Amino acid sequence: MGCKNSKHELSKGDLEFLKTHTSYSEKKIKTWYRGFMRDCPNGELTRDSFIQIYRQFFPKGRAENFCEHVFRAFDTDNSGKIDFKEFLQAINITSQGTPDKKLDMAFRMYDCNGDGSIDQTEMRRIIGAIYELIGDEIDKRERQIEAEERAMNIFTMMDKNSDGILSREEFVDGCLNDEQLYQLLTQSSRLGDGRGSQSSLED
Repeated sequence: MGCKNSKHELSKGDLEFLKTHTSYSEKKIKTWYRGFMRDCPNGELTRDSFIQIYRQFFPKGRAENFCEHVFRAFDTDNSGKIDFKEFLQAINITSQGTPDKKLDMAFRMYDCNGDGSIDQTEMRRIIGAIYELIGDEIDKRERQIEAEERAMNIFTMMDKNSDGILSREEFVDGCLNDEQLYQLLTQSSRLGDGRGSQSSLED
């Protein structure tokens, strides 16, 4: 998986940090850590290994494009790698976090250039990646057209002031007022819920 073969132990400071900033017990944190270090002995998860993990949950789809966006949301320090603290905090949010915290992560994922807003191109890119991830139940061209139409419908509905960009507030309000939309825009970032618990990252 592109990880160096070295040994790391979870420091007391990191353990205390994760007990404070996640809902996991010390025992659960250590369980996750053992699985994480087994898969990535150097203590860092690369893009390639992240994609391999995600493919387990969406075997019929193409995970590469979508994973780029999820990886960016997990990689909070923009290092190009995910360390255990970033990983477990993200897992905690996507599996057990409040709707607002889940949507905050989703917003970071959809905001591809990190400028604090989402434009139409970014929305089309992400919705297209979600449709690729889901698989090939429909023709590729038909899937692309459907994804673009869905993206523009979502964008128009959320863009309350019609300025051509979505603020975080517009994005969150739009999702919280539409349960189906909330599920669509947060579901595929859930690595660590019912599907994620089957990952080799957890014993």
